[in-house]
Amino acid sequence: MKRREFVASVAAAAHVGASAAAGKPVRETPLRSRSWGPLFYDEAERREVAEVIETRRPFRFGGGPNPPVKTATFEKEFAARMQAKYALAVTSGTAALETAVSALQIGPGDEVILPAWTWHSTFTAIVRAGALPVCAEIDESFNLDPSDIESRITPNTKAIIAVHLQGNPADMDPIMAIARKHRLKVIEDCAQAVGASYKGRPLGSIGDIGAFSHQLSKTITAGEGGSVITNDPVLFERACRFHDVGLFQGPHKAAVTDAKLNPFVGTNFRLNEFSGGVLLAQIRKIDTIIKAVRANAHRVYDGIRDLPGAHLRRLPDPEGELGTGIFLGFQDKEQRDRYMAAMKAENIPAVPPGGSVILPIQPYIENKWTAHPAWPTWTSERGRAIRYGAASCPRTIDILSRFAGVLIDPKFTKADTDDIIAAIRKVYPTIRG
Repeated sequence: MKRREFVASVAAAAHVGASAAAGKPVRETPLRSRSWGPLFYDEAERREVAEVIETRRPFRFGGGPNPPVKTATFEKEFAARMQAKYALAVTSGTAALETAVSALQIGPGDEVILPAWTWHSTFTAIVRAGALPVCAEIDESFNLDPSDIESRITPNTKAIIAVHLQGNPADMDPIMAIARKHRLKVIEDCAQAVGASYKGRPLGSIGDIGAFSHQLSKTITAGEGGSVITNDPVLFERACRFHDVGLFQGPHKAAVTDAKLNPFVGTNFRLNEFSGGVLLAQIRKIDTIIKAVRANAHRVYDGIRDLPGAHLRRLPDPEGELGTGIFLGFQDKEQRDRYMAAMKAENIPAVPPGGSVILPIQPYIENKWTAHPAWPTWTSERGRAIRYGAASCPRTIDILSRFAGVLIDPKFTKADTDDIIAAIRKVYPTIRG
């Protein structure tokens, strides 16, 4: 163990002991947050799956006079909920991002700006298209910092990916203004904020195209799955063709009265009827899920807002946030770690920002490793020149090292949220001074 780590661990242990000595922990057993969607599984999901089994038609494009409708109905209801004209169900959030990138015809020679902190898939979707990812800093919303975008734009920049992380909308007004000024396309990666909004508009409906995940840890889930939304019929057709080996068929073709494109090389990201059925049941519960988690988050916010010096995560739209976690900031990482240790002693775990990685410091990114040495992303003069690593995102690293939060569960009781409030009020002032 390095000396600095040893000193920090001793300090944390000493504070835990002081916290325990100060009185009985707030809770007798640790509070645990869980994946939201499965908490709401009931007869509705069971019925949808059973109907697929009974009809023996798990493939969404099955022929005959009575074609399968689970996935198609989910797409219609998802589009309506997200206030978009078109929705396409795919196999994962990663597939949704790759489909969105393809729909915008992003490819070799193009550059795409994205936040330095997000999940791997946002980055790899760009690389798999042969394009070049350009990482920008985040701000204290944990999302892309609009003030760090324009300096990253070059003549080769084609798009910005605005990622809405841990339930919090990115600041879309300035991002969209920059995009329109420079004639750039905007992809919204809504994987971690399905159902959140920005100034009254559902996330995903603000940019040119939106990508969603329905993996286990997301708002609604079939274990895996994803969706793409857009208001542009040509982008929708291209997305459909990419996800279905170049084809344009079934309800997708019917939704666009005048097909514009020829078939082209695509892949297979078609969603099956089992997953489509579960997601159909879940989309009908999404507002119940969101209402519950927001109510719990608002109760905690209200209970700690008057804490002297409380440094909360920045919320570009507090009403549009999901309420995934109550994150507080500290002067430095050592102070943040002491807070987490003390909260653990109260049986109310606090964790660093999660669900993403600091991309530029990942070895495969810093070293530009791909599946083939001739992959076009980093073979151009610009691709060879760009540098990743810690030096490319110091502010992102600093911000993430200073924040920790208690994750919120839609099924938490009032007693649970009262315990969160009590633990924060007990611990935070002793750490922040």
